[in-house]
Amino acid sequence: MGKKVGIFGGTFDPIHCAHLILAEHAWEQFQLDTVLFMPCSVPPHKEREITQAVHRSRMVQLAIEDNNHLKLSSFELERGGMTYTSDTVRLLSEEHPECEYFFILGADSLFYIEKWNHPEQILGKIPIIAAVRGDADREDLNKQICYLNERYPDSVGQITLLDTPHIEISSTMIRERVRQGKTIKYYVPKDVEKYIYQQKLY
Repeated sequence: MGKKVGIFGGTFDPIHCAHLILAEHAWEQFQLDTVLFMPCSVPPHKEREITQAVHRSRMVQLAIEDNNHLKLSSFELERGGMTYTSDTVRLLSEEHPECEYFFILGADSLFYIEKWNHPEQILGKIPIIAAVRGDADREDLNKQICYLNERYPDSVGQITLLDTPHIEISSTMIRERVRQGKTIKYYVPKDVEKYIYQQKLY
C-alpha cells in the first residue's frame, strides 16, 4: 500500500493558523501519511501582485517545521510561470505512482471548480477533500457534489467533506492588519509573525 498524501495548494501570502488547522484535520480524518503545503508560482485567479515566492515558502517552512507530517513542496514554484492544478495532479501522479494523492480545497471552491483549467482532469483523477467552514450551507454543498458527480461520472464518490472549526482568519485580513499597524499575534505562528516584521512584508 502506497503513501497517502494530501496536496494543499495556495498562495500562502501569508500562511496562517486556519491553514494549519485545516491541514491537521485532513491528516487526521483521512489518515494521511503527509500533507504537502504547495505554494503556487503565478496563481491564475489572483489579480493582485503576490509576495515573492522565497518569502511565502520560508513562512510555510517556519509554520510547519515542528510537525513531522506537514511538508513544504516546491513542486509548483520550481515549474515557474502560470501553474494549474490539473497539470500538478497529472505530473505528481506520473512521477510518484506509488503515492495515493488527495487534493485539499475549501468547499466553496466546488462551486467554481468548473472554471479551472481542465476540471475533468482533477475530478476524474484524484479524490478531493473539501473543507467545510462552520457557516457553510450543507444542502447547497451536497447538491453541488451530486451535480459534479453526474457531470463528471469518473469522479463518483471522490469528493468528501471535511469538517473544520469555523475560524475567521484570512491572508487578506492579515496583510491589512499589518498595513494598519494592528497585531497579528495568534493569527499566524510566532516565527511567521517575526519573519513578516523582519522582512517588512505587507
